Amino acid sequence: MTLWLSSGLIFTFAAIALILYKWWDMQCIGVTPVRTLVFIAILFTSGLDVGLIMFPLTEFGGYGNVSDNPEYGFANPLAIEFGFWAFLIWGFYFLTCFYFAIIEPRVQFFEIPVVKFINNVVIIGTCAFTAYLLLANLPWYLPQLSSDDGVVPAFYVIVFLSIALAVYSSSKIKYVRILSVGSSILFIALIIGMWFRAFVLGQGSPADFFGTAGMLGDYFGNLHQFVLPINDYHEFYLFWWFAWSIMIGQFTARFVSGIKTWQLLLAMLVVPSIAIGVWFSVLYYYHAEGLKIAAFTNVAMISVGVLMVINSLDSLIRLYTDNLNLTAKRLGRVNYVIFNLVALVGLTLLFQLDFLRIQWVGALVIALYFTCFAYILLKKRKEVAAIKASPEDNILDFHRVELAG
Repeated sequence: MTLWLSSGLIFTFAAIALILYKWWDMQCIGVTPVRTLVFIAILFTSGLDVGLIMFPLTEFGGYGNVSDNPEYGFANPLAIEFGFWAFLIWGFYFLTCFYFAIIEPRVQFFEIPVVKFINNVVIIGTCAFTAYLLLANLPWYLPQLSSDDGVVPAFYVIVFLSIALAVYSSSKIKYVRILSVGSSILFIALIIGMWFRAFVLGQGSPADFFGTAGMLGDYFGNLHQFVLPINDYHEFYLFWWFAWSIMIGQFTARFVSGIKTWQLLLAMLVVPSIAIGVWFSVLYYYHAEGLKIAAFTNVAMISVGVLMVINSLDSLIRLYTDNLNLTAKRLGRVNYVIFNLVALVGLTLLFQLDFLRIQWVGALVIALYFTCFAYILLKKRKEVAAIKASPEDNILDFHRVELAG
């Protein structure tokens, strides 16, 4: 699996370099363009889940324990955490977003029946894994509700309601947009609240924050260390990112609104990484100083984490139901909700039983990468080589929207 993953990583970064070389300054337009800030909000909230909120405080200690984990010794724990979540690996999303906005309309690889089936299996499986992560991590954040077995009925209720709200939200695209912007605003508010408590009301100062954030420089000074897997746990993360990459690219590509290729790269790598870097810096200060998370803050973190799960799920549910023509319009709102709720709850329980693994999903996505590239070389090389602009229909629709508004 390590060799397969490493091959996928090398291919991904090489493909990104090729795109930048060939289409650096081309305008990218999706089928449903939105304002750039809305696009970034959709990208950020769709491309992340509850792990961003719940994982760091549980992981800093392990990354700092270099006696047991010497492979982390090249950088500080904050830089390691940032490397697992930010910057370089958002290139996965850039690659797939560009592909689905610009190349796929000419290639139609994902319209091949067997490919479409595999793609939707990946999407549905990853949706279930997202819900499973919420279920698995709630005991750490709500210990007062936990039992000796860790997971209690209350946690299943929370996850069930999250899936139900996501399914309902996915039935209308306007709900997806509202949730994306709303959850981004709430996440920023959470960062500000925890920052203020630590560096204004607490013993820390703004200078302490900038000192902590400066530790992120270790990541950029050791960027090459994150190109290939560091250890098995890093492999888990990388497979997880691969599992998300095609569906997030497919979903966000429709909203790209006329920015150049290089601007799209910056929007997808830099902007989310700034928010992640600030958030992780605040959390690391709490960890390093042994600051207690107040009850209200804990509830706020859980609430934002749950909202991120809902936001991620509704985007992905919307995607696979559109792909399979199992829309609310076709099935009816009630049947649509029941079908998706039963499917996702059932798959979530399979992850809980350790019957499914996200690494398998990620490995399958890497296979799709290679197969798509081979298909282009064998059958669509001339069409791709001739690309000079976004699809004509997208350009016309984009100009109509501009004229109308």
